[in-house]
Amino acid sequence: MLIKRKYIVAFVTAALVFPAAALAASGTGGADAKAAVGDFKAVALAPPRAPVDRFQRLAHQIAHRVHVQERETKRRERREAFATLPGGVSIETLESIAACESGGDPKAVSSDGTYRGKYQFDYGTWESVGGHGDPAAAPEAEQDYRAALLYSRSGSSPWPVCG
Repeated sequence: MLIKRKYIVAFVTAALVFPAAALAASGTGGADAKAAVGDFKAVALAPPRAPVDRFQRLAHQIAHRVHVQERETKRRERREAFATLPGGVSIETLESIAACESGGDPKAVSSDGTYRGKYQFDYGTWESVGGHGDPAAAPEAEQDYRAALLYSRSGSSPWPVCG
């Protein structure tokens, strides 16, 4: 039994010393984590950062690709939604009006509560283009559709400042 323990202790010591010595010799260890092992005065035990850096870079690249794909999907869906708008109103025209009226926020409400939604409809105008209920509560795609319908009927006159 004593002989087996002697070999196990020697094996464990070698398993700890040789990798630590290799790290110290290669200069990749950090100066902060040092330990005295056998005849070696001080050996750095910090693992190399290269695998961690590669993993972080890969994770960042994947996250960027996912973000780009999501953005492209949203753009495609928006183009498809605007493809069916009445009157041939351009996307740029509606985006310009919405940016001026509400900053593009479909839930926006004027300070006095009269004008509501992305295009700041009042209730009467909203109902005149087939809308029901609160314009600010309607889905953004419906607000876009109703604004395009209004623009095809009346031009930019419903939006005297932003149209």
